[in-house]
Amino acid sequence: MKVLRSQTRHAIVFRTEKGRIYLISLLEVSDPSTTVGVLAKTDAAHRALSVTDVENEFVREVYADISSWYDYFFGPTLHAGRVESMARLPISIGDNVLEVGVGTGINALLYPKHCRLTGIDFSESMLRKASRRFHRHGVHNVELLKMDAADLEFEDESFDLVYAPYVISVVPDPIKVIREMHRVCRVGGHVVVLNHFLSENRLLSLAERLISPLTVYIGFKADVDLPGFIAQSGFQPISIERVNVPKLWSLVTFQKSLVEA
Repeated sequence: MKVLRSQTRHAIVFRTEKGRIYLISLLEVSDPSTTVGVLAKTDAAHRALSVTDVENEFVREVYADISSWYDYFFGPTLHAGRVESMARLPISIGDNVLEVGVGTGINALLYPKHCRLTGIDFSESMLRKASRRFHRHGVHNVELLKMDAADLEFEDESFDLVYAPYVISVVPDPIKVIREMHRVCRVGGHVVVLNHFLSENRLLSLAERLISPLTVYIGFKADVDLPGFIAQSGFQPISIERVNVPKLWSLVTFQKSLVEA
């Protein structure tokens, strides 16, 4: 996706490879001072998002290893954020929703029954657990697919809402993932990311960078940089909200709008 021009009064405009022009509108923020601070850091577009690099095969092996105990640890520790975020998702009756990184399906049980859900994941072992979970709970509005989040096998504008809970700190290339999420989201729809990002506190951020090479072995990078993620994605959110207990996770919401050429 190439930048057509840097900004309008209320948006950033992009031209896709197919010639479509998109405006990603921004300024309705739940905490404007926080968002302005995030977007004002001009070096964000060039710095590394994490001190730790991972490859797809490494991620696959890690999640094959942790799938047996994932629910016992990450189930309760992250569930408050799942519930809180689900209440904020703009899901209407009949919406077609994509969950990127469906994992063992914990989050998918929280969706309203009036939507259609497609859940994708890179890990076969996690998908098997999700399938068993849905069967056990009688969930019938979910389709599970094995897929790389950085290379989504869907047509442009296939979904009303694209949601990635606790995924951006897992994938090798978060920028490819967020751009793919935008591509498959319809005009007027929403792209939502729930994730832990690098703390703005200097001491805490130092600690997160130090432990990130270790935390990847239990499934996540502890130091993904939010200003860098936003700047390098080319999109800006309409809101950034802190969720979970404690509020160390961020719910970042984008909305996609079309500007005629």
